[in-house]
Amino acid sequence: MHFAFLILHFVLCLRLRFLRALRIEIPPVCFHHFHMTSTTHPPAKPQLPIVTNPNNPGAGIDYELFLDCVHCGLCTAACPTYLELGNENDSPRGRIYLMRAVTDGRIPLGEQTKRHLELCLDCRACETACPSGVQYGKLIEPFRVAMEQATDGPKKTDDWFHRWILFGLFTRRDLMRTALWPARIAQNLGLHSLLKRTGLTKLIPGRLGQLVDMLPPLPKDEPQLPEFLPAIGPRRARVALFTGCVADAMFRSTHWATARVLQQNGCDVVIPRDQACCGAIHFHAGSSEPARQLAAQNMQSLKPADVDAIIVNVAGCGAMLKDYGHHWHDEQTAEREKFAAKTKDITEFLDSLGIIPPEGEIKLTATYHDACHLGHAQKIREAPRRLLASIPGLKMVELPETEICCGAAGTYNLTEPEMSARLSRRKLDNIRKTGARAVFTANAGCFLQILRESDRQGEPLWITHPIDVLDLSYRKQQPPV
Repeated sequence: MHFAFLILHFVLCLRLRFLRALRIEIPPVCFHHFHMTSTTHPPAKPQLPIVTNPNNPGAGIDYELFLDCVHCGLCTAACPTYLELGNENDSPRGRIYLMRAVTDGRIPLGEQTKRHLELCLDCRACETACPSGVQYGKLIEPFRVAMEQATDGPKKTDDWFHRWILFGLFTRRDLMRTALWPARIAQNLGLHSLLKRTGLTKLIPGRLGQLVDMLPPLPKDEPQLPEFLPAIGPRRARVALFTGCVADAMFRSTHWATARVLQQNGCDVVIPRDQACCGAIHFHAGSSEPARQLAAQNMQSLKPADVDAIIVNVAGCGAMLKDYGHHWHDEQTAEREKFAAKTKDITEFLDSLGIIPPEGEIKLTATYHDACHLGHAQKIREAPRRLLASIPGLKMVELPETEICCGAAGTYNLTEPEMSARLSRRKLDNIRKTGARAVFTANAGCFLQILRESDRQGEPLWITHPIDVLDLSYRKQQPPV
């Protein structure tokens, strides 16, 4: 019965795709509780509209991308906000319908519509679920950037938190490393854990309190990576390692592990000192021009023509770097596209290169959480699993709902704490079902989110990057569990 239903659903999708190709307007189907901000039905449009109003957030979006959505609803089962709220406006097809209605001028861009669009995590799980190949990221990201720029009066990115914390601190690795020194001292003296046990951290107001709550145990301050590390054994490739901002300030040990694993696999590793933040923090907050400037700095620093690949070990950064050619259209577009084509996640690169198997046994039961911007945005799912399967003794258990976002989503856990907390609780519940005592994930934000939730619930877990455990196996060392 269930199989027959899927067949019928698939046939319906094909039929809707055919009608779309003929430019026949398809109204939303099966929207039993779709509460639009307008009660009018869209008029039939035999031709594509030409959007010329520069204040319309949809003016710069290829209208064909809206038409790819046939409103079949298969995306709703993969959308975190729809799963939690059950509101069609907070589903991918609902948000596409809202964006298209604003673009067509059928509804105004009111606060209610903005709220539905802002609540999106941009996890892009809908892209994985969609049978029609809807490129949701190419809709929601430019629309939200234009929506922010078109706002009259003060913008959300003008507040102190965006200006001084997200843009001023997080995107500058050296400044952030300096800012973390008081936290390192407090942790070494036991003051941080004392404050958390007594509940005094809850007295820190708003988003500053969330930052303190999210702070992980900070390892010893690793030295800066050298500008060049030679291959071990026959040289198979020459690569540049992207270090970013937050990742280099808080997770430099993973950068060292990445460099060592690349060396073990015959790679010369170049680490330019003048590289910058990837720009995702700015861009996803709606601040496009600073992100463009950071992209230009990275292209000049990492020199894609001089290397076989640009290696990234943070999923969110990798997705941003790979979208450089899409986000801005000017005289540098072709150069950005070449840069994006050279960008590879570390697991993707090693899997395609052919990993030299590590020999160190790691007797551990673990699970793997698919970071959204690796599994959905970059479509990399099997490569990290194959790398982990090469480690002797390691037992991997599949994580239920691994495709559902943990709620980190870049800075979403700071700007949307309520929804983020609901999703982190859901994620930890699923981790418990595996019985694993270790969780591997390829994104710094996921690490912080899952670690904070496990700490809140008193669930001791070892949470780390897949490359960290691979590095331990190469060095024949044991994990701290």
